[in-house]
Amino acid sequence: MLINKNTVFDCSIIDISKIHNKAGNITVVENDVNLPFDVKRIYYLYDVPGGESRGGHAHYELEQYIIAASGSFDVILDDAVNKRRVTLNRPYMALHIVPGLWRELFNFSSGSITMVLGSQVYNEKDYIRNYNDFLKYRGE
Repeated sequence: MLINKNTVFDCSIIDISKIHNKAGNITVVENDVNLPFDVKRIYYLYDVPGGESRGGHAHYELEQYIIAASGSFDVILDDAVNKRRVTLNRPYMALHIVPGLWRELFNFSSGSITMVLGSQVYNEKDYIRNYNDFLKYRGE
């Protein structure tokens, strides 16, 4: 398997913008418009108990946009050399995570909702769930 050498610095915060009027805000995400991949899967996390974390894995090929649809949380990105902490707390900002990086989500605010847009449908074979296996994959 080809080793993906993306780094935490290849991930970026994307302003997916909001349209505001007196009736409220709307944010639109569209394939081929403001996404670098076609969305094949959408899921969201909610009611995460205080002190719990989510994620704790890497993907060989999957790209993701992670959005704090409500509330806030932190994401740790890890490329086996560098770690980067990103706080998400605006529903019009997305974290674009490229393949080959370990990620963990934690520090969820009460009532937070995490929306994830993925470039592929669920495929267990795309996951690296053990950190030591991740380090081996990265060649560390």
